[in-house]
Amino acid sequence: MVGFGFSSGLSAMDLKKLAFPDQILSSPRRKVVSPFGFGVLLSFIVFCAVLFNISSKGPLSNPVFQGLYSFGSRKNSSSISWPFSGVFNNSTANGGNETSTVNSLNETLLPNVAVSNKSLDLIESGEKGNVFEKAHLGNESKNGSFSKLNGSQPVKNPVLVSDSVNGTESGVNESKNGSFSKLNGSQPVKNPVLVIDSVNGTESVVGDSVNGDCSGREDSGGNSCLPKIESSGNGRSYKNCDIFNGKWVRDDSKPYYPPGSCPYIDRDFDCHSNGRPDTEFVKWRWQPFDCDMPRLNVTNFLEILRGKKLVFVGDSLNRNMWESLVCVLRHGVEDKNRVYEISGRHEFKKKGFYAFRFEDYNCSIDFVSSPFLVKESSFNGKNGSFETLRLDLMDGTTSMYHDADVIIFNTGHWWTHEKTSRGEGYYQEGNHVHPRLKVLEAYKRAIITWAKWVDKNIDSNKTEVIFRGYSVTHFRGGPWNSGGQCNKETEPIFNDTYLAKYPSKMRILEYVLKDMKTPVTYLNISRLTDYRKDGHPSVYRPDYQTAQQEVHAQDCSHWCLPGVPDTWNELLYVSLLKSVLGSLRN
Repeated sequence: MVGFGFSSGLSAMDLKKLAFPDQILSSPRRKVVSPFGFGVLLSFIVFCAVLFNISSKGPLSNPVFQGLYSFGSRKNSSSISWPFSGVFNNSTANGGNETSTVNSLNETLLPNVAVSNKSLDLIESGEKGNVFEKAHLGNESKNGSFSKLNGSQPVKNPVLVSDSVNGTESGVNESKNGSFSKLNGSQPVKNPVLVIDSVNGTESVVGDSVNGDCSGREDSGGNSCLPKIESSGNGRSYKNCDIFNGKWVRDDSKPYYPPGSCPYIDRDFDCHSNGRPDTEFVKWRWQPFDCDMPRLNVTNFLEILRGKKLVFVGDSLNRNMWESLVCVLRHGVEDKNRVYEISGRHEFKKKGFYAFRFEDYNCSIDFVSSPFLVKESSFNGKNGSFETLRLDLMDGTTSMYHDADVIIFNTGHWWTHEKTSRGEGYYQEGNHVHPRLKVLEAYKRAIITWAKWVDKNIDSNKTEVIFRGYSVTHFRGGPWNSGGQCNKETEPIFNDTYLAKYPSKMRILEYVLKDMKTPVTYLNISRLTDYRKDGHPSVYRPDYQTAQQEVHAQDCSHWCLPGVPDTWNELLYVSLLKSVLGSLRN
């Protein structure tokens, strides 16, 4: 009763005040837990300090943590963030001898790096040897793949200093001299990728594996980067493909410049201005069978030519191609007043030298008339002087192009004319004029003379040499001067059985090219032009006559512009891409 009375005499608040301290101070269980909790807290602080110290050195630097780390890596070995430096600390496998490359990587490589499963397996198994040589690492791309974009000379002792999150610039640090240089020019490089050669142990740092852009690459002259190359089809690579083996397909996006828009087209090639009514012949694209060709990118093409001199050397078919290229590139230039022929000429039929300047790119695209490549001459015989063709001497125009960066040669059509075809008292070597020499033999000797000149005078490290093949004609009913016709043709040949035989002159050319020491790119356009019976000016020439009057001669040799020669320049563009990008890689 006393106890009950005491309890009832206190307020509820007083009971609460007594109960709380009583639990803390008088409970025997709390007396045990409190020291234990304090110990746990102290242990946790010590453990965190040790763990922080270990993580800064890398989890594999201490054998105690190797098993724990290996267990974790089995669960997720494809992407490891924080312990990156420790993966390549090879002190255990190599007896404590770490390379300077490993030290550099340990000190500065960034997070978000993918490490191959094989490398981790080697670490876990304790296999001897340098694990670094077998490792592949780099920033993880969106699709998990890595691409090698610039493929420059191997970079020794690479150090990534780029922030892939903020997009700051990346570079490499040459640890031997301690210098720092930008790797990819002045533009920021996002998502840099370090590629390590698993065979040779070499390293190279590359650009954006996510976006696939040019990542600020500069050429050897410090010029601006090349734009992204766009494919015209399903993306199969053109780099190791026969781009001359294919078919013509419809493409309504053609042509590269509207008919009548270019003031530098020879009137003989300007079918639109000469009254040709149909336009379907400009809506065809060449599609290789085994790959896809990039579309001609004007900015890219001009960047390739920046500060350079490209020269077409040959006959009027090369002039046809030259005018096409000038018009294609000019159409993509914003200020067309900065594209001009240096002497102010607009007519280019006369023999000579012509040069178009593209001021904004400090480059020129020239044409040198040399229909045979070898020298047209004369010989003083018993009955007087007569014209000859020196098969053993180059044309005197070589001084106009020997220093060019790119030279596109051709010859062929003038070897079909009456004098050259007959070959009587026309071909000369030394002081000897052949009474009779077959035209194919004469052509071979001339091409050999050209090849020897190229091998002797052209430095292939500075000049890209290209030979454009024979452009097939489509005269029906006779040759050009005997009523041959090709008018009213409005579409290509689709049945291969109607194609002509492969030109014998091109077989001779291919034979000579194989024995040259100078590499020559062969634009083999013979077959692809054979399909295009619809692409010639035919009757649509400056002397085009009305229906009531007779048209004397048709042109079934040259090509309308815009038209087929635009495709030749697409093929030239792809060939230069292979060459230029190859030089960037090497």
